[in-house]
Parts: sequence; C-alpha cells; structure tokens
Amino acid sequence: MAGFAPILARATKRKGGRAQLAALLPPPPPGPAALARLPDDRVLAEMTRRIFCAGFVWRVIDQKWDGFEAAFEQFQIPPLLFQPPEFWERLTNDKRIVRHGQKIGAVRDNARFIADIAQEHGSFGAFLAAWPADNQVGLLALLARRGARLGGNTGQYLLRFLGWDGFILSPDVIACLRDSGVELADHPTSQRDLKAIQAQFNAWAAETGLPRAHLSRICAMSVGANLMLHPGDEPGEEG
Repeated sequence: MAGFAPILARATKRKGGRAQLAALLPPPPPGPAALARLPDDRVLAEMTRRIFCAGFVWRVIDQKWDGFEAAFEQFQIPPLLFQPPEFWERLTNDKRIVRHGQKIGAVRDNARFIADIAQEHGSFGAFLAAWPADNQVGLLALLARRGARLGGNTGQYLLRFLGWDGFILSPDVIACLRDSGVELADHPTSQRDLKAIQAQFNAWAAETGLPRAHLSRICAMSVGANLMLHPGDEPGEEG
C-alpha cells in the first residue's frame, strides 16, 4: 500500500506550512472513555442534527437549533418513545424546526434505535466506545441497517461529530485514495470498495500514529481545489 508521507507533504505545501495545516484539522478524537460518557439524549440530538443538515444549509439548522431542542423534548429518549402519533404529526407544522415529515419521523425511529442499543450495551456511548477503530465500515453498515436515514455521508458525519475516530468519504478523499493506488469506483459504495478504503486507512494509521479523522482531512487537503478553509467551515474540501 502507498505510504502517507507524500500525501502529508503535498497537503503541507498546499496549505502553506505545518502550522497552517494543523489549524485546519478537526479536534483530536476524545477517546473511548469520553465516548462511553455520552448521554443518549445527546446522541439522538446529534443524529437529528446530521439528518436535518443533509442536503440543507448547515447554518440554517444551527440558527434554529434551540427550537429543535424544545420541539423534540430536549431529545430525552423515554418521553419521546411514549409520544402518541399526534405529537409527531403536529411537528410537521411546527415553525420552530424544519418541517420535513420523513426527517421528523426519523427522530422517532432513532429514539427507538438508541434505546435498543442502550438495552444491549448499557448506553449508545458505551457501544461506540467498544466498537473497534479498524472497522468503521462495519459500524456504518450497522447505522444504516438499524438506524433511520443514517446511511452514506450522514453516518460518517455523525461519527465525526460524536467524536468517534473515522474518515469521511468526500470527493477529495476518494480522489486522494485513488491517486494513492486504491482501485475504487467513482462512487465507492460496494463492500469491495469499502473494505479497500478501510484497509488503506488502517495501514496509514499504523504507519503514522495519526487519528483516522486527521488522515482523512489531510487527504482531502492534498488534492483538488486548494480552498481557503477556516476551522469550523461547512463541508467543501472536507474529509
């Protein structure tokens, strides 16, 4: 497998030096102990935020977020599980949130998903903390299978924002992987492609000792348009 040093050197040069590159990296993942302490309501809140951000302007969701918290009972799992159908129907006309019926329904479904995982593992955070770092593909498959609207990039962003250390398959990251010799489809969704991606990131992590979140972002910044990003920018040259 191709080494990571040329990718790091290219990204460093494009961004103007090591300090500039480091400033554009996401925060280091907090680690299993911090993940295990995640309250289930905050997991549901982040799931909801990522789902509503998908295909939408993130800034609008951020501006309305206090309304989301109020409308969805602060994302407390037990109260949401006992809400009647009328509660969810009213939310489709609630101006405090983005009124998207299918995404609103996903909050209800994901409350049940989290409750089921918590019953099996103690909490959703404990489940994430125990999941092996070298098998993000398997974790994403579980999110897509058991959760609601958590497939594709939504699941990847969810893990990133919860603090689980993983990659994001933006177009630039895919381009970097292909440039490094990983044979992938233009839109890699097959198990063959995903296993190849996982194997490459695992190899780079072993080689460098860097978090997979940093490897992913550095990949993105090593190819494509050299955008002038700032920490906290919405996805563009993302990874």
